[in-house]
Order: sequence, then C-alpha cells, then structure tokens
Amino acid sequence: MKITITPDASELGKEAAKFAAAKLIDAIKSKGEARMVVSTGSSQFETFQSLIKEDIPWEKIEVFHLDEYIGLPVTHKASFRKYLYERFINHINVGKFHSVDVEGDLLQHIKTLSLEIRKKPVDLGLIGIGVNGHIAFNDPPADFDTRDAYIIVVLDDECKMQQVNEGWFATIGDVPNKAVSMSVWQITQCKTIISCVPHQVKADAVYKTFTNKLTNKVPATMLKQHKDYHLYLDYNSASGIIKF
Repeated sequence: MKITITPDASELGKEAAKFAAAKLIDAIKSKGEARMVVSTGSSQFETFQSLIKEDIPWEKIEVFHLDEYIGLPVTHKASFRKYLYERFINHINVGKFHSVDVEGDLLQHIKTLSLEIRKKPVDLGLIGIGVNGHIAFNDPPADFDTRDAYIIVVLDDECKMQQVNEGWFATIGDVPNKAVSMSVWQITQCKTIISCVPHQVKADAVYKTFTNKLTNKVPATMLKQHKDYHLYLDYNSASGIIKF
C-alpha cells in the first residue's frame, strides 16, 4: 500500500488524477486499450474534475460503473448514473461506458454486466471509502465470500445518513433500502486500485481501516490486502492517524 497525503481535496484530486492517467496510458501502450471502474460521491468531485483535464486517449478506454440504487430513476439528483454522466462521461470521448441500470429486468442487467466485466482484466479501479468503511455499497458486515461480480445489497442506516448529509436526499426515509453493487471480490480483481478519500467526515473510516485487521465489519480493510493499492488522503481525512 502506498499512501499520499495532500493539504486539501483539490490537491488530492490533481495528484490522484495524474497517477490514474499514467496507469491508463501505460495499459494502452501495452495492449492498445484499458479498462477501469469508477466510483461516485462527494469525495470524488475533485478527482473527476482533474481527470477529465488529463491528456488521455479515452476512446480506447472501457469504463464500468460500481453501483446504483434500486428504484431510483436516472433523472434523480442522487442517481450515480446521472452523477457520472454529468461529471465524467459527458466530458470525454470514452470508448464504452457500462452503467448499472436498474430499470426493467434487474437480474438480466446484473448478468449482462457480470459477463462484460469478466471478458478481460480491469486495469484500474477508482474505489472510494464510505463513512461506515464500505467500498461500493458493500456495507458492513460485507460479503467477502461471494464471487459474483455484481450483487444486490441492503443499505445500512449509517450509509443512508451519509447520503443525506451529502445533500443527495432530504431524509433518511427517502434513501432507497437496496442497491446493486460490485462485490468486494470483483473490486479486488482490478490490477491497480486508487482510493481518493478526502474530508474530515472520512477521518474515522480511515482510522478504522488502518487500525483493524481484515474484517468485513470494516470492508475497506480488504483493500490493504491488494498488491497495488494507492490511498490518497488530505490533512482532514488523515487527522485520525497523523497529527499535523
């Protein structure tokens, strides 16, 4: 694991984007294409703002979406598909974007996504860490055993409150109870994983990730097992482990 700590979220986004771009370009030089997984949420704003400015041949890149609420239309402000289109996909000439669609035959959508992501290795995963230590929507206690690529999960109250506190929903009762999420195991299949985790609200999750051994009660501890894991923090999110 390599840790980079920057003064603020803006600098974090720039550093993470620069490193992500290098990894994607290396993959393209090696095999003519690249595949990546992207996460969403307020903590990823600065990374996407910087990433779309990088000189990357996006037409050679295939992008996979991590998760989406079940029962939430793409037009809702909290939809992760809407988030990605507005902040990322619509700004680049991406080769192909695999969104997590929740309308219609959900199980068929999951099957199709699973088949697509397993066609070839995934070069890069941009994987955030939630306030409850989740990765994607794998809330604690996360399923570390399943080898399914995408699964249906139940969201816990801490996860729901994060969405409310970030302004995506008015009340906890407005947050859907279930979501489709890439599994923990599938996330770990990315060759390189970058976690961008800024802001004070994430300090406790970072502390628990560092101070716990592997446990599904803090799902992000699984990332520490990955052979090419890069964690980007700012002074605020790192405040529980380092005194500045």
